[in-house]
Amino acid sequence: MRVGLLTGGGDCPGLNAVIRAVVRKGEFQYGDDLVGFLDGWKGVLERQTMPLDVEACRGILPKGGTMLGTSRTNPYKLEGGAQQALDNLRAERIDSLIAIGGDDTLGVANKLAKEGLVCVGVPKTIDNDLEGTEVTFGFHTAVQIASDAIDRLHTTAESHDRVMVVEVMGRHAGWIATEAGIAGGAAFILIPEEPFDIEDVCARLKSRHDRGRYASIVVVAEGAVPKEGTMEVQSGETDAFGHVRLGGIGNRVAASIGEKTGFETRVTILGHIQRGGTPTAFDRILATRFGIAAIDAVHDGATGQMVALQAGQIVRIPLSEAVGSSKTVDPELYHGVAEVFFG
Repeated sequence: MRVGLLTGGGDCPGLNAVIRAVVRKGEFQYGDDLVGFLDGWKGVLERQTMPLDVEACRGILPKGGTMLGTSRTNPYKLEGGAQQALDNLRAERIDSLIAIGGDDTLGVANKLAKEGLVCVGVPKTIDNDLEGTEVTFGFHTAVQIASDAIDRLHTTAESHDRVMVVEVMGRHAGWIATEAGIAGGAAFILIPEEPFDIEDVCARLKSRHDRGRYASIVVVAEGAVPKEGTMEVQSGETDAFGHVRLGGIGNRVAASIGEKTGFETRVTILGHIQRGGTPTAFDRILATRFGIAAIDAVHDGATGQMVALQAGQIVRIPLSEAVGSSKTVDPELYHGVAEVFFG
């Protein structure tokens, strides 16, 4: 069987581990001919490919990023793009395609599957906001990176009697902010699911400092939003999937805290640091399990399915169940655990 692979959307630690696992089992056990499409759906549209075999994948397990490259190209935003993608896959003699990505990448795969593409999805997003799977690879690494950064910021905050605002990734869901904030002992965590009142944040910080705590960490997800009318927000340009390019909420929160409390306040935006570098052991193992399950699904004829983690087991669910909505933070985790330590 000739099997294609692509990685789309933002890069994250563990992508190479998926590719390696697919190629290893596909070549050695099934005798497959494997081909990678470069830069996600862009490579499909432009017929940019590379051969994949065990030798080509040697040494990639601990490496972050993706050896195939990635992009946010959306065939459905280009005139005739969907049909061109299908035609090019046929021209490349692809029997089945494994698409590795988040809601956008897998959303395209789901649409193309309805038009006849034989495909299997692998969930990927460091935001951990994809439905149908308990966790996605890359998320564990991002949380560890953010937690390590918060630990370091505690020491400088304490040395200078400062409030440190840490902006982390999380467009629609605040999983990274919540878990890293809990792990790092944050004084406040702001997430997209819970619009915040900056006056309340500042009041709690003042109360905290009045009790003799002269250093506070405020973790802010990039998609966090203030309650209507409580703080000015900014809009930005959009990508091919219609998402506003985020970033900057940390600066606005820090400026407001400094103005309203008088506390010296600094901001650290972790940004793409969370995406880069070596994946944790957990993410390497999960990504490997997903890759093995994906090539097995291909040979079982499970088209239009996505592999997922549920109750510790790798299962298959329809792509349609995984895309189109975001898995948001469990209110019990935020209100029942994280909020206990606010202020």
